[in-house]
Amino acid sequence: MAKVPAAAVAAGGLVGGFAVARWTKKRPLGGVVLAAAGVAAAQQWRQSSGGRTAAALSAAYIVAFAGSHPLAKKVGAWPAVFGVAGGVGLASWVLADRRAA
Repeated sequence: MAKVPAAAVAAGGLVGGFAVARWTKKRPLGGVVLAAAGVAAAQQWRQSSGGRTAAALSAAYIVAFAGSHPLAKKVGAWPAVFGVAGGVGLASWVLADRRAA
């Protein structure tokens, strides 16, 4: 079976976590989705590119989540989430997924 790229897992975690929190009105449930995807992506990053890259991309994932909140005040919630998810996905593809392919 083909493996889902870590870029898709990470971007999907950011978008999915927000969507779950928004539609269920239960922020902790969205946090579970966000954290689960982050852990899964970090494992893939570590396997494909090593600990340093995994740590850097994990930090980017956390910063993107945190940064989406003030960004949402300027551009709106969904554009902010899609923007940071795209940034993390691109970083993952450049630093880990492209090399693993």
